[in-house]
Amino acid sequence: MRNHRKNTVLAAAAIAALSLGLTACGGGDDATGAKDAGSAAASQPAGGSAADGTADQTATKGGSGSAGGSTATSSSSGGSSSGSTGSTGSGSTGSTGGSKTSGAAPACAHGDVKITAKKADEVPTEHIVLTATNTSGSACTLLQYPLIAFGPIQTAKDVPAVAKSKPAAPIVLKAGEPAYANVRVALGGAHEDNKVVGEFNVNLFSADGPAEGSIVVKAPAGGLAVDEAAAKTGYWTYELRNSADEF
Repeated sequence: MRNHRKNTVLAAAAIAALSLGLTACGGGDDATGAKDAGSAAASQPAGGSAADGTADQTATKGGSGSAGGSTATSSSSGGSSSGSTGSTGSGSTGSTGGSKTSGAAPACAHGDVKITAKKADEVPTEHIVLTATNTSGSACTLLQYPLIAFGPIQTAKDVPAVAKSKPAAPIVLKAGEPAYANVRVALGGAHEDNKVVGEFNVNLFSADGPAEGSIVVKAPAGGLAVDEAAAKTGYWTYELRNSADEF
């Protein structure tokens, strides 16, 4: 009986020892797991898992895209500035062109000018000077040369122009300004076939040919002895030029 009780006690002690050993082993596994879990947590970036870190990087790139949007806005602003400059340039160039166009003076009509004749200082008289004065009150262009008829317009001989007297550009007369034309009326010979005229007609040119209407010009005192075969006229000029207008 004593031996049986002793064996029972030994068996119970053995079981208790085995239980303690198992408990110790279990505690060691838990510590190891906690340590591993702590290491894993330490290796993760703040704010989440590795997947979360990737998401954060994507979000950061998205922020860079937003910066790109700001750049686009700046470029748009630059485009606006460029458009403003172009508009200014275009407005300025248009205004200048319009000014030139509006500044062109129309051709002088017969009612725009007064024409007078004066004998040259010579004996006998071979030349006269025509003076055309703008009486219109506004600028006009005196084109080419005077169309002179020493006699009835329908039958008078055309007086040809001398090419060397032609100016480089048409004559634009402001209100009140004069222009001149030298005219040869005879050769000064004693036996010329001359006719004496007390007045004669002068027509002007328009842009597309002789203008309508004529101006009656009174001859200088005593009339003019005219040889229509010898008559020639110079072009209208701002002033008489000896080298070009002597003919």
